[in-house]
Amino acid sequence: MNYTTLVWDLKDKVARITLNRPDFANALNAEMGRELMHAAIRASEDPAVRAVILTGAGKMFCGGGDLKHFASQGDGLPAHLKELAGCLHMAISRFVRMDAPLIAAVNGSAGGAGLSLCLFADVVLAAESSKFTLAYTKAGLAPDGGSTYFLPRIVGLRRALEMALTNRVLSAQEALAWGLVTQVVPDGQLQAEAQALAARLASGATRAFGAAKRLMHHSSSESLETQMELEAQAISGLAHSRDAREGIAAFVAKRPADFRGD
Repeated sequence: MNYTTLVWDLKDKVARITLNRPDFANALNAEMGRELMHAAIRASEDPAVRAVILTGAGKMFCGGGDLKHFASQGDGLPAHLKELAGCLHMAISRFVRMDAPLIAAVNGSAGGAGLSLCLFADVVLAAESSKFTLAYTKAGLAPDGGSTYFLPRIVGLRRALEMALTNRVLSAQEALAWGLVTQVVPDGQLQAEAQALAARLASGATRAFGAAKRLMHHSSSESLETQMELEAQAISGLAHSRDAREGIAAFVAKRPADFRGD
């Protein structure tokens, strides 16, 4: 697929998805929403993809929704937002439920939907200069992009409400302290660090990663007994896989495992 708002690059089992509207702060419009949806489906369906990096072109990760484009919609804005949210939400579902780990490499600011794009990632690497804000209510809009699901679970209800109501801007170090990001790295090392981590994950047990992701996301809505049953089904199911047999054999033989993602 040819993208106009994204750049897709697949090399050595790592897919790099770059938001590519740098002259518009990589803001989300309907076209980017659709292309993110297709990129997420592609990443989740292609067995050659064993890890994914999501980042932004230029100086900013993503400034949120394209408000100038929204303003041009007139009375059609509600329908436009339903379409955009629908595509974005499908993309998020596919990214969250795919086996391959997703790394968000946050360069510059992540505001509004840009923050939402960080929240569902499995690992978030933030450049030292990056900033994070929810920002929706500043424009008279309600949060979307799964932010009201993920944010309270990550930072707690009080802090999530503070971000929603005051549009507080967090520095990278504040975001780290709040649990929004996994690691803060120097600006000039962000992409290299993300690539190195993605390469390491891409050589891992991809199906086991996917099972772990799904179990973690289920855990907040299940009873203990139900969650343990899901765990039992997942671990026994993976025992049929080639990677599980290889991982166990490698441990016993005290050698590195040769995981192939199957």
